[in-house]
Amino acid sequence: MKSAPQSKKRAAGASSAASASGLPELDQPWPLLGGLSPQTFMRKHWQKKPLLIRQAIAGVQPPLSRAALFDLAGQDDVESRLIVQGGAGKKAPAWALHHGPIARTRIPKLAQPRWTLLVQGLDLHVPAAHDMIKQFRFVPDARLDDLMISYASDGGGVGPHYDSYDVFLLQVHGKRRWRIGPIDDPALLPDMPVKILANFHPTEEYVLEPGDMLYLPPRWGHDGIAEGECMTCSVGFRVPETSELTRDVLIRVGETLECEDPPRLYKDPKQAATAEPGRIPAALQAFAAEAVARALKDPQSLHSALGEMLTEPKPRVWFDLGAEPLADGVGVVLDAKTRMMYDDHCIYANGESWRAAGADARVLRELADLRRLPAARVAKVSEAVRGLLDQWVDDGWLHPED
Repeated sequence: MKSAPQSKKRAAGASSAASASGLPELDQPWPLLGGLSPQTFMRKHWQKKPLLIRQAIAGVQPPLSRAALFDLAGQDDVESRLIVQGGAGKKAPAWALHHGPIARTRIPKLAQPRWTLLVQGLDLHVPAAHDMIKQFRFVPDARLDDLMISYASDGGGVGPHYDSYDVFLLQVHGKRRWRIGPIDDPALLPDMPVKILANFHPTEEYVLEPGDMLYLPPRWGHDGIAEGECMTCSVGFRVPETSELTRDVLIRVGETLECEDPPRLYKDPKQAATAEPGRIPAALQAFAAEAVARALKDPQSLHSALGEMLTEPKPRVWFDLGAEPLADGVGVVLDAKTRMMYDDHCIYANGESWRAAGADARVLRELADLRRLPAARVAKVSEAVRGLLDQWVDDGWLHPED
């Protein structure tokens, strides 16, 4: 197993029977999807139309208590927002937005209506939230983003809006009334700290209770209002955008380029004397275009750059270094913050890449899919894979499994 060209940057339960691979059956009905199989859901609803699912997770409990959520919102490594709606009467209400970390003293009193606390990436910090988001891994990890929790007092919400990504809205405590509808006019109210649709015309309305879930495709308008104290978990998905994707991939490809030996130099023996010294020669433009095209000619270099980009941890994510080396006779489990993926040639984890083939590739792909390896599998890995696992334990990307 050889390391592929890579950048030097380093970042600090299923609803159906499992198959022989350990992953859930994708062609069987899932309660999570209202009795649809994941295959049917993806074909009929994904990026197409909403789906209301009553008791998607029967008996669901909030992944953390209200007090623990308030404490988490005050941490530096947690992305949080506080949205407070004020005003009264016929005039449009005023909105206030505060970015975290949010100290407990800044959070309004529980009896005060119309305020919402949002905490992103809950799955990175709370094991119960990590277990919850794993149920949505019938969608590729390259698209899965995070689990956000919204705590709202009575009447709280963030206003009618739309997202550019798919979202599952799971009610875990209290009730929330959702009004949804297609977007006819994307115009937003001016001079607002939050993005609120100026002309939202809902076509459907539902009240969600604990265990109920609503799926919405991208650009589907929705407005959720708490009926009493409530908590809603939102499972959101990454949406690559062409200009950002191109920029990030090209930067990573450029970081892997090695100097040619001997270097290929620009030559212009036929350059004539010029009366336009400020003009860039067409031959030099062609030389640059050919150099870039040559750098992008290898598809795997692009694939590697994409894999590294997709697994790059978010800016506020860092890992605690492993305290103990990986002992013999134990299994391993990926840290909740580790993003691990693969393609036909490489393994990717936390913004780095490694070439792997044969048995090495199979065991590392199993780790990426299941996010754990039992002790029996770890005991049989090659020296190269064992060295990689040891390094990941040291880096805090991987932990011994009890």
